[in-house]
Amino acid sequence: MGAIAGIVLTLGLFVFIFWPEKNIFFQADKTRIDYLRERKDVIYDNLRDLNFEYLAGKYPEQDYAEQRASLEDEAAQVLAEMEALEQRGMGARGRA
Repeated sequence: MGAIAGIVLTLGLFVFIFWPEKNIFFQADKTRIDYLRERKDVIYDNLRDLNFEYLAGKYPEQDYAEQRASLEDEAAQVLAEMEALEQRGMGARGRA
């Protein structure tokens, strides 16, 4: 009886995992604001990593300052574009 239950469970899991979607070519459309939100998150992660590595002694102060300034400039540009798009009403569709 236990072997039959194991087989049924295995088949059920196999079907659940590999059952095809109704439309395998469907992909959610990303808006510009969605892309910018993802880019902002990546920039913030890079800033955190840069700070950690600098504190760990992996970067000289000059390199750290240059990379930090570059990332902060990029973040400012992304945030400015996000704000401009949201003011035009383009961000409402992409909000979760």
